[in-house]
Formats: sequence, structure tokens, C-alpha cells
Amino acid sequence: MTEELKERAAVNTDDSREYLTFTLGEEEYGIDILNVQEIRGYDAVTKIANAPDFIKGVINMRGVIVPIIDMRLKFNLGEVEYNQFTVVIILNVTGRVIGMVVDGVSDVVALRREQIRPAPEFGAVLDTDYIEGLATLDERMVIVVDIERLMSSNEMGLVDQVQQQQSV
Repeated sequence: MTEELKERAAVNTDDSREYLTFTLGEEEYGIDILNVQEIRGYDAVTKIANAPDFIKGVINMRGVIVPIIDMRLKFNLGEVEYNQFTVVIILNVTGRVIGMVVDGVSDVVALRREQIRPAPEFGAVLDTDYIEGLATLDERMVIVVDIERLMSSNEMGLVDQVQQQQSV
């Protein structure tokens, strides 16, 4: 490969990022693959008293207590049904390990900046700060989520509480 081709390849990879896509109900979402630590099947969790509904509980993953957040409940997407496709995406978000329950994992896709369109503004009615944008892949629309923004400081405080309760 010539030096010029190597430079062009480097520019192309710098301009695009890889996203893990997953489904919640009828919608498809994407999160930066660099936040993903592993993907595992949904197992039983240890419930935490007085935790919000969307925090299903915690699991012990190789000595690390990991809070498990159900994204269907978090996004108010109706009845949650766990089946053989339900998975937990283990994330590393701002130095914290968190499990995110989703209906299923679709794919890993590379998206260039110009493929991601800004999310529409909904004003104060709907908090969309965590939506990085919308991307179209073939015939599908992918909602690109900034997972660090989604796990806002208020919610991360709740996650910290859950981790502290388990370590007492």
C-alpha cells in the first residue's frame, strides 16, 4: 500500500465511528462501540429495595457489582417481555460498569459524520439531549445515542447508590 493510500485510509477511519446497533420495541438505536465492554444473555438479577423501576437490580460480574438498567422501562416503551433474544450490553461509561437490557443486538455499523443528521428539537416537552442524531442505513432509521449523556449525572447518582448499597 502506498503512503498516499495509507493516509486516505486513516482519514476515512478518523471520519467514521463504529456503533453497536440494538433494538427496543420497533426502534433501532446505536451506541459508540468504544463504550461496549461485552454482550451477554439476560440472567436473573439481585433486586435492590427502593430502586426506580428501570433499575432491575445488580449482578456480580467477575467480582464487580454491575447495576442493570432496563432501557424499555427507562424509555417508557410499554410491557417488557424477556425472551431468548433479550441481552445485556455491558458498558463502560465514565469509568463505571453498567449493564443495559435491550430487546436484541442487531449489528456493528460504521457511520460517517455526514450520515448522522441532527435530532429534531422537541423543546421542554421531551428531553432529547442524549440523542446524538439520526442515521439512515438502507431502509432503516437508527437513533444514535450518546450513552454518556443518557446516563445523566442524576441517574448515575442512583447507580452509585445501588453500588454503595451492595458493597455495605
